[in-house]
Amino acid sequence: MSKLLDGKVALITGAARGIGKAVALRLAQEGASIAFTDLNYDDVAKATELEIQALGVKAKAYASNAANFKDTEQVVAQIEQDFGHIDVLVNNAGITKDGALKRMTEDQWDAVIAVNLKSVFNFTKMVQPIMWKQGSGSIINMSSVVGVSGNANQTNYSASKAGIIGFTKSFAKEVGARSIRCNAVAPGFIITEMTGQLPEEIRQQWAEKIPLRRGGIPEDVANVCLFLASDLSSYVTGQVLHVCGGMNM
Repeated sequence: MSKLLDGKVALITGAARGIGKAVALRLAQEGASIAFTDLNYDDVAKATELEIQALGVKAKAYASNAANFKDTEQVVAQIEQDFGHIDVLVNNAGITKDGALKRMTEDQWDAVIAVNLKSVFNFTKMVQPIMWKQGSGSIINMSSVVGVSGNANQTNYSASKAGIIGFTKSFAKEVGARSIRCNAVAPGFIITEMTGQLPEEIRQQWAEKIPLRRGGIPEDVANVCLFLASDLSSYVTGQVLHVCGGMNM
């Protein structure tokens, strides 16, 4: 029985753990070969690589600093050589360095903009010629509800995620004629290792603000990415899909 992504190759950044890993596993379940990057090729990345391979698809992890232009150029060239083509790019790499603006350092600002926003430029720029030559492709950029509505003590993170939305809409207009689609996903409060460290009281406060009365799980985001990666969304581009339980309406 054919699967939604049979014969496709997906490249996912920052996918050793969390949302990125959930996306990689979900796309692999639907037949995609998976290339994924993370800052280091460590035990966590190796374990994720094996977990994806166990689904019966080709999968390979690469150590790469997504914020570094030269690094990205080299890793994308290697992935194209190893896999032959790239059909789906998920720009997922991201970090937080939260704090009130009055106390935020230049380094905290620069690091978040570089990893969250510049990485989207780096990988999209390097993958574009491959998709252009193919005359098809789907690019999925991980934004956030914070990029849409803002959040106190996250000016750097919010600015980076809002920038991703502007990038997504502009790039979709540039490449639509070549059947290359570009969309953004805006997760809300998703239960990951990072949010799992928050006190129970804080998590409960978040849940009470959400119409569905719960935090999301990484798989909720992964399912939306599967839709955008597949031909089910062949007439969807330049859009921001919120995965937030109704937090943002």
